[in-house]
Amino acid sequence: MEHFFACPYCWEEISVVLDPSVRRQTYVEDCEVCCHPIEITCVFADDELIGFDAKILE
Repeated sequence: MEHFFACPYCWEEISVVLDPSVRRQTYVEDCEVCCHPIEITCVFADDELIGFDAKILE
């Protein structure tokens, strides 16, 4: 599942591909525009995205 969001560093809209088969996941992905690391947390219920957070990795 592709999800679009604003990078917390450069505020450009970027996308990630999420796996709804894992109910809760947290991982780090680099922004495709500014290359800073972003901590991504997402939560799924019945293959539907019910929570998403992208924050600065400190």
